[in-house]
Amino acid sequence: MFFDMNYFIFVAIPTLLLSFLVQMYLRRTYSKWSKVRNTNGLTGAQVGEALFDRTPLNEIAMQVVPGNMTDHFDPRANIVRFSQGTATQPSVAAMAIAAHELGHVQQYQTGSALIKARGFLLPAVQFSPTLSYLSILAGILLNITGLLWLGVFFFGLMVLFSILTLPVEFDASRRGIALLGEAGLLSSDQDRRGAKAVLRAAALTYIAAAVTAVLQLLYYITIANRRR
Repeated sequence: MFFDMNYFIFVAIPTLLLSFLVQMYLRRTYSKWSKVRNTNGLTGAQVGEALFDRTPLNEIAMQVVPGNMTDHFDPRANIVRFSQGTATQPSVAAMAIAAHELGHVQQYQTGSALIKARGFLLPAVQFSPTLSYLSILAGILLNITGLLWLGVFFFGLMVLFSILTLPVEFDASRRGIALLGEAGLLSSDQDRRGAKAVLRAAALTYIAAAVTAVLQLLYYITIANRRR
């Protein structure tokens, strides 16, 4: 497994290349639209405030954290965290990212079925990485096929969680764009085009992660089948 050339040819090299290309595209897109001022001249933090004020969203706390593209919604603490770049820049990119995070807020506040489905898997997924890799490694070293398949099963749970993340993120972006429109913040075609471009680029990172997980799962299944 550790020196299997098939792993490097069919998993490692393709996923590294895919990840590199996606990150390059994301950085280029973000760089472009972070230099374009949105029509209303609102920073990401101000966009967040406007969306809470002008839409049915229930207002929650917002916080600024260091870095760029470290933005996220923490459902446990019920707080939106904006990166320094998003919170302080009046750019199209900052507007889009802020709207996406509030799209997640809306998902939780409206009881999205996608969030519930992913949440159902969360307890199992929290322990799956450790159980998966330990079981696969032990199964190979001890030549116990059943243990290897147990590891494949736990890894499969992680893959399923990764796949379920895709519609969650796509839906958050869709909701974010809708919230911007409802709040009257998509004041120009440039704002709309730029916001969608940034969110599409960000979505590619989740697609790349899901593809990587699927390829790894297929590889582990192949290893397990060889040992029957």
